[in-house]
Amino acid sequence: MVVKVRYAPSPTGSPHVGNLRTAIYDWLLAKREGGSFLVRLEDTDRSPERYAPESIADIEESMRYLGILPDAWWVTGGSDAPYVQSQRLPKYHLVIDRLLDSGHAYKCFCTKERLEKMRQEQQERGVPSGYDRRCRNLPPSDMERYTAEGLPFVVRLKMPLEGTCHLNDPIRGDITNEYRLQDDQVLLKSDGFPTYFLAATVDDHLMGVTHVLRGEEWLGSAPKMIHLYEVLGWEVPVIAHLPVILGSDRKKLSKRHGATNFRWFIEQGYLPEALVNFLVLLGWSTGEENREILSVNEIIDRFSLDGITEHPAIFDYEKLKWMNGYYIRQSEPGRIIGLCIPYLIRAGLLSNPPTTEEIGYARRIIPLEQERMKTLSEVVDLVGFFFEELNFPQGYDEKAVSKWLTVSHIQALLEQEIVAFDALPVWNSASLEQATRAVTETLGVKFAEVVHPTRVATTGRTVGPGLFETLEALGKDRTLDRLRTVSKRIEQSSTAVSL
Repeated sequence: MVVKVRYAPSPTGSPHVGNLRTAIYDWLLAKREGGSFLVRLEDTDRSPERYAPESIADIEESMRYLGILPDAWWVTGGSDAPYVQSQRLPKYHLVIDRLLDSGHAYKCFCTKERLEKMRQEQQERGVPSGYDRRCRNLPPSDMERYTAEGLPFVVRLKMPLEGTCHLNDPIRGDITNEYRLQDDQVLLKSDGFPTYFLAATVDDHLMGVTHVLRGEEWLGSAPKMIHLYEVLGWEVPVIAHLPVILGSDRKKLSKRHGATNFRWFIEQGYLPEALVNFLVLLGWSTGEENREILSVNEIIDRFSLDGITEHPAIFDYEKLKWMNGYYIRQSEPGRIIGLCIPYLIRAGLLSNPPTTEEIGYARRIIPLEQERMKTLSEVVDLVGFFFEELNFPQGYDEKAVSKWLTVSHIQALLEQEIVAFDALPVWNSASLEQATRAVTETLGVKFAEVVHPTRVATTGRTVGPGLFETLEALGKDRTLDRLRTVSKRIEQSSTAVSL
C-alpha cells in the first residue's frame, strides 16, 4: 500500500495546537512510509460564529512555519484538486442522489423547533439524545408533498437498526459498536452544504486517502463513517484516533489553561523545531527512555503509529518553554539576532527600519542574552537596559540599589572607575576587567564588592550576562554616562542629607 494521508483544517480561527499535532503526525507518516501528504480545507460550515475566512492565512502560515509542507493543497494544486470543499459541492450532491435512490438516506423535514423540543423531552426522561427517526418512515405521499411545497430539509444517513460495526484502530485495537445505538446522521444541510461526515468520506475516497488520523472525540461516530463507506461500496481506510490533549488539571486543553492557537506561540517566539519536537511527543514515544530532544530527521526515522499511545497527553507549557530555550541556545547567533530584531522594533527600542548603527549594536548585545532566552519575545526585557535611557534612580531595581549602591565605598568606586575606564585605549572585556581589578586593589575591598555595584550602576539590575562583556557591548560613551549620572545623583543625595 502506498500511504496517502490528509490534514483537513477548518477556517474557524487560528489553528489549535491539537490540530497541528495531527498535521505533524500525518506529515511524519507520509515521510516515513514514502507516501504523500495532502491538505484539504473543510469550509462547509458557513455559520457566522464559525466561518472565519481570514484564518486561512494562519493555516497556510502554520504549515510553512513548522516546515511540514504538503505535497498537494489549495495553494499549489494537485491531481485531486480542488482542495477546498466549498468548490466540490457537485461531487457531494451526486453521492447524496445515489444514497437517496438506493434507500440508504432520506430527507428529513423536521424543523429546528421540533428538534429542540425533542431533545428537551429526551433530557427530561433521562434517555440519550438523538434523532427519533420521525421522517425515516414518512409515507411516500407526504415526502413528495413536502418536496413539492419547497419545505426545507436535510438529508440523513439511514443507519442499521441491528448488527455491529468493527473497527481495527492501530492505536486502540479492535473496537466493536452496535449500530442501533447510532442516530441517523445529517449528511447534507438545508443550505445545500455537506456535513463533515459526507464531505470527508467522499473526499477521502476520491483522493485515495489510505490513512485517516483524527482526534479521539470522533471515536464514537466512527460507525457512521464506516457504514457510509460500506453502503457506497468503498474500501474503508485505516482509521486511527489520536489521544486527547489535556491541561495541567487533566481536563481537555482550552483557553483556561493558556493560549492554544498557533498565532500566539509564534508571537511569543517559539521556534519551529521546538514546536514540532514538543507536539510530536504529546502522545508518541520513541520507546527510548529519557529521550526528549529529537531532530526532525530522527523523528522521521523512528515514527510509526505503533508508538502512539491511547492515553491522554498533558500539555506542559513550562516544558515547552524549556525545550524552546534549548533550541535557542543551540541556534547560530546570527539566526537569533535576525529573529529578535522585529521584537525590538515593535517595542520601540529600534527604529523601523533600523539604522546601520542600530543593527550593529543589536548584533553585539543579543548574543549576550541568548543563553538566558526561553522565548524570543523575552529579548525585550532581557536587553532593554542596553537601549533605554536609565535615569537613576528611575528604571533601576530598588532592591539592587539599596543593597549595592549604598555601600560605604560607592562614591570612591564610581569616581575611580570613571577615570580608569575613560583612560582605556582599547574598549574590550579584557581591558575593562583589568581596570576593574586595579580599582579593587586600590579600594582594598573584595572583587565582588566592585563588580556588583558596577553592574547595578550601569544596567539597573543585578542579573545579566558577564559584566565586562556587557560593558563592552554598551560601549564607552553609554557606560561612562551612566556611571557619571549615578555618581552625581549619589553625591547630591549625600550633600542634601548632610545639610
